[in-house]
Amino acid sequence: MDDIIFLSILIFGAGLLYSSVGHAGASGYLAAMALFGLAPDVMKPAALLLNILVASIAAMQFYRAGYFSWKIFLPFAVSSIPFAFIGGTLSLPGSFYKQVLGIILLFAAYRLFQYGSPATTDAIKPVPVAWAVLFGAVIGLLSGAVGVGGGIFLSPLLLFMGWAKTKQTAGVSAAFILVNSTAGIAGHLASVKFLPDAIYPWAFAAVLGGIIGSHLGSSRFVNATLYRLLAVVLVIAGAKLMLV
Repeated sequence: MDDIIFLSILIFGAGLLYSSVGHAGASGYLAAMALFGLAPDVMKPAALLLNILVASIAAMQFYRAGYFSWKIFLPFAVSSIPFAFIGGTLSLPGSFYKQVLGIILLFAAYRLFQYGSPATTDAIKPVPVAWAVLFGAVIGLLSGAVGVGGGIFLSPLLLFMGWAKTKQTAGVSAAFILVNSTAGIAGHLASVKFLPDAIYPWAFAAVLGGIIGSHLGSSRFVNATLYRLLAVVLVIAGAKLMLV
């Protein structure tokens, strides 16, 4: 019971921070669960379900604030959804899953260290549909297989290529994470039909964090120091997964 409570607190913190930048927190949830030594067959469905809850809140908040674009979202989502479902049906071997997840957590930590820096993109360029469909398929497959929503990959892509500004990137990423996670959990349930028993307190914690974080992110900025502290946790968890 103590482990469930403490893990719920960590999930609340991850949901708050991630939702403030349009993400749902999967890499944070997975890092916390990795620190507690949970098995991959628990981590993946739990992270996907928590993602759905928090991404729903974040997507709505950013949409209401005017930071969403169907033109950017649709070409990525049209291919990511079926591939996320396929990824959700996959059960990766435990050791391989941990190695892949460890790499993703380290990449997520790198991205978190960058949050809070001012965006340098001036002119926004149109999204090439063919490239968006290709990237969407790759991100969707990886997201469903590992248990992340894909926002940690989509956000830097949109910003680096100059396809969206910071808050619009957050709004598009939140919706992208929502559809990817929904497809991923559908594929998982169709194949494995398993959800962890402790999902209810974790879900409550994630939703509470998502409500607070998405409100802060859509209306004001959150202290970048907090993201860097979370990044340290991701580095520790990622290293633990890859080395143990």
